[in-house]
Order: sequence, then C-alpha cells, then structure tokens
Amino acid sequence: MNIQDKKLIYFLIGLPAVVLAFFIGLFVGGRNSAPALTPNADLTDMSAVSSTQFAPFWKAWQVLDQKFVTAASTTAQQKVWGAIQGLASSYGDPYTVFFPPQQSKEFQDDITGNFEGVGMEIGIKDGQLVVVAPLKGSPAEIAGIKAGDAILSINGTSTSQMTTDQAVQLIRGPKGTKVTLSMLPAKSTTPVTRVVTRDIINIPTLDTETKPGGIFVIHLYSFTSESPNLFRNALQTFIATGDHKLILDLRGNPGGYLDAAWDMASWFLPAGKTVVTEDFGKNQPPQIYRSKGYNVFNADALQMDILVDSGSASAAEILAGALHEQGVAKLVGVKTFGKGSVQELVPITSDTSLKVTIARWLTPNGHNLSHDGLDPDYVVPPGDKDAPGGKDSIMDKAIQLLTAQP
Repeated sequence: MNIQDKKLIYFLIGLPAVVLAFFIGLFVGGRNSAPALTPNADLTDMSAVSSTQFAPFWKAWQVLDQKFVTAASTTAQQKVWGAIQGLASSYGDPYTVFFPPQQSKEFQDDITGNFEGVGMEIGIKDGQLVVVAPLKGSPAEIAGIKAGDAILSINGTSTSQMTTDQAVQLIRGPKGTKVTLSMLPAKSTTPVTRVVTRDIINIPTLDTETKPGGIFVIHLYSFTSESPNLFRNALQTFIATGDHKLILDLRGNPGGYLDAAWDMASWFLPAGKTVVTEDFGKNQPPQIYRSKGYNVFNADALQMDILVDSGSASAAEILAGALHEQGVAKLVGVKTFGKGSVQELVPITSDTSLKVTIARWLTPNGHNLSHDGLDPDYVVPPGDKDAPGGKDSIMDKAIQLLTAQP
C-alpha cells in the first residue's frame, strides 16, 4: 500500500505533510452560458453565477492594472492563482488552501518522502500559529520547542494571517541549514528566539517500560505505517507478564495514519463497536469506522490509563477518545490539542492543487474533535519533567490511580 492509499491527519514540518484522503480524480463541469442571477439565487451552485456577479472582480483587476504605483510584473496567470487563493481563504478554514505550481510541487515532494526539516507539527489555534508537538529527539525538541508554543515569526516574517502550509514552506529546508523562530512559550508573556538546525528526521514510534506494582507502559510517539505491528508486539509482551495494569502514553503524539489508530483500538473493543465517525456534513452520509474485533482483553480485568496533553492530536485523539468513551480507559493529563478535520487534495490543473476540508472526526459519543479536543478525567498540571530534578506529575498520577486498584 503506498502513501496515497492511506489516510493521515497531521502535518509535520520536514516530514510527509500528507492529507487525510488523497484522491486523484477531478470533476470539472462548465456551461457556455449561465442564467441571470435572481435575488434568491443559490450562489453555492456555480451555474447560478453570471458575468454580473464577477463584474467587481474584473473592475478590481482593471484598477490594479491601471493605477498600481509600479509597473506590473505579475502575470495574468499569477493573478488567477491569487484569486483562487483568496477564494479558498474566504471559507475561514486554515487547512483549506490553494497551491500554485511551485507550492503544489513542494507539497507533492513532501507526500513522496522529503524527510529533511525540524521535526514538529504545527497547527492553528484561536487564529495563532502554534506548535502541536515536536517529535521526540528532533531538532525542534533539542532546541527547546514545546507543545503549545506560539510561532510569532519565521526568519523575520510575521506569521499573522499565515496558513500552516505557508509556514511549512518557510520552516522546512535542507539538512544543516538553520531557521530562526520567534516564539511565545505557552503560559509566558516574553517571546524567545529559537535557532533550529534542520536535519534528516527519523520518525520515532514506540518504546515500553515497566513500573513498580506490575504496571506496563507503552510510550507511543506517532502513528506510522509500522505502528500497528509494533503496538501488537508491545501488547504481546504486556500479556506475557501476566499483569493487568496498562498505561498508554500519548503525550506529544501529533497523530499519523488513521488506519493505525483504528487497528490499535480494535485490540480493546468487541467487533462492531464504533472507533470514530467521519462526518461529511450535508455532502454525504457519514462513514463509521468500527472495531475489527481483535479484543484480546477481559474488559473487567484490564485496568488502563491513557496519558494526554496539549501535544496529543489527530490520530492520538481518535484512539484516546474511542477507548475513553467505550469505557476501556481513563484519561490523565491536560486537554488535548483538538485537530479533527479531514482534508482532500484535488488537482485543479496539471501543476496546481486545492487542499480542502471535507469532513470532521467525531468520537463514538459524537464529540467533534476539531472543536475543542478531549478533556481528561483527571486534570494534572504537566510540570517540567525534563528539568533537573523535575517530576513527571502526569505519569505519577496514573501510577497512583492504578496502584490504588486491586
């Protein structure tokens, strides 16, 4: 299965910036003439748009040509691309973006495997460009960048009104080069400057450890194509211990393949139980992803906590939401990021493309993940576990909860 066959729900700078549903086909329709507009015309129907509706556009085009202070160096084709970019931005969705030829080529290069960059996912939160999570061991993490940090400027360019894709274009680059980021750390009022040296990014996936009291811990850092097999192996190791207390650590996990989250949830849920719903709104019926029914655990015996934070996003939220709402696990930590939209990449011409949000992810109880994330059962301030002498307060709380159970 190649990368176009899979659904992804995250953007990683320097990693494959892949969309959820990659469709090759494009339907193009047109008419030789259009009916005149009426006061009640449905402008969502392209056949209802007449030359009258476009008159302001053509007038603006002419005024700019005639009056702009310097000689116009912009070609007519570039003006068309700019107009489409404006059309996409009018929907108010930071993930719906038009790619002119150069950006479209770079985006396609990302999809097919450009792995040089800084290794972090970014998103838009309350209109601000923020870090969802740096990858474990990445240049971004080494530089001190943390989940929730706001990105104010990139190499001196303000990120105000900047889309995630525009930011990706500025931040990524060849191994060994540097990018300068002005950032506002979470819960701080003082901006800081981070100079990050780009590198080849190795995507971390999973590791395990055991804690006193028969507690088995799986740290899952991303949902890659290899994650389901690694997760299965980790569960086999857990089962072989004969213990029944499990911690799944999804902190700082920015997501990845939908199929991986779906497969992992199926180890804990009976066949047919809802894992997540892809809601297309009025455009088409929803698609429900149900457990494949591996279900190897006794639900009454298994005691499970899932650790989450503001860097848990997308596929991590899908897995956590499913196991939480289906009664398998408790959530410990802080509110998750809240990224649950589905994008489709549609070719517009042979060298341009449009990335458009087509659906949103809903938990089994119908909670919209893109609205405000997941609230944990036990809210625990994260602290700074990486500081000298720092404690992992979220992990400590989960261990305390499980230890208190027989």
